[in-house]
Amino acid sequence: MEINVIYQDEYIICVSKPNNVVVHHAYHSRNVSDEKSLLQLLDEQIGGKFYPIHRLDRKTSGIILLAKETQFVSKFQELFTNNEIQKTYFGIVRGHAPTEKTIDSPVKGRDANVHKEALTYLHTLEKVTLEIPVKPYDSSRYSLVELMPKTGRMHQLRVHANKISHPLIGDPKYGDKNHNMMFEEKFGWKNMFLHAGKLEFSHPFTSAKLCLIAPFPTDWIALYKKFSWKNPLL
Repeated sequence: MEINVIYQDEYIICVSKPNNVVVHHAYHSRNVSDEKSLLQLLDEQIGGKFYPIHRLDRKTSGIILLAKETQFVSKFQELFTNNEIQKTYFGIVRGHAPTEKTIDSPVKGRDANVHKEALTYLHTLEKVTLEIPVKPYDSSRYSLVELMPKTGRMHQLRVHANKISHPLIGDPKYGDKNHNMMFEEKFGWKNMFLHAGKLEFSHPFTSAKLCLIAPFPTDWIALYKKFSWKNPLL
């Protein structure tokens, strides 16, 4: 599996993570997982150690920043902490989502007993109605949404999509299994449709203005063609 390198300089490397790849193995799971992590794949492909600056779910595809030295990590993490980096995700959701929506709803953190404030802006780009029945309806409806999280909680976008009754397609935890099954059976699309498409920020060391883009995976390209939707990253 070759990892697409989007950008690199002496401080960072930016790559596009495939679906169903963990960024790194947790220590407690190393002995039960024979799948290679993103860090292992990069070490094989490029050589060297890299240090994740932020998180990306295993099932989410798309853009992730990694530092080349540990001492560079904190400066880039400050961009996320201070909301000085614009993150743009794209999702395929069940139903016809609202044109614009601000989702301001707490999300459980890594400590499942603690809820933390979470904010996401949603903008709907495309809609479709398919003459394919999915229980309990005779047809099925979907939307392409642009998601801009202003906080970085675990599973935030997946939880927020579900909270407004427009869960992400292919999400095994927060999604709708009937629609997930239809996508797999009718189209052969098994992956979760959440993609980290774009990062925009000022480089903390060089002051360069960067707009980094991760192209969509093959399932997305096939979906755009099937639904006659415009690819928002072109």
